[in-house]
Amino acid sequence: MKKQTLFIAITLFTAFAHAQTTASNLIEKLDINTSKSELKWSCEYAFYFGGHDGTINFKDGYFLKQNGAITGGAFTIDMNSIKNADIKNVEANAGLVEHLKNEDFFDVKKFPKSKLVITKVTYHDATHMRMEANLKIKDITLPVNFQAEVDYQKKEMTARFKIDRTLWGVTYNSKEVEGKLKDGLISDAIGFEVKLSL
Repeated sequence: MKKQTLFIAITLFTAFAHAQTTASNLIEKLDINTSKSELKWSCEYAFYFGGHDGTINFKDGYFLKQNGAITGGAFTIDMNSIKNADIKNVEANAGLVEHLKNEDFFDVKKFPKSKLVITKVTYHDATHMRMEANLKIKDITLPVNFQAEVDYQKKEMTARFKIDRTLWGVTYNSKEVEGKLKDGLISDAIGFEVKLSL
């Protein structure tokens, strides 16, 4: 009888411990609030002061959370939503946006979506981390990395990073591609400021 009781106790303890381990290893999916999240872009001219900036909307996205920490995520960017913020003239603003959407830049008819997938998160402390990710633009996927910060009270993550646009096939008026000095050359760097909110 004692052996049977001991066997039952050990079985229950093992099952309870397994349940706790399983629960702690569960991966939680946290959908972002696309109306609160934002992606700001900026790009400058290569050889004189000035440039342009604007926004692009997130179509959808989510974080992956395990053991209380962000471990990954995936975010879809709606390339048709590109907007310019610095040109006040309505006609000039619309002209730039249409140019950004055509084949010279992002060719949004052919590539309407871009995607950022977080592959690795390394925490510096409770709120600061280094993220490694794959960024897909124009059907080209390449790795990027950036520093990020989480505000738990606001339920948002912010990050800034730059990419070399030519690596993703966006080569219009590139200094590297043109290989010479001329008016209108555009920096190969595009800057992004990201805010992802739950």
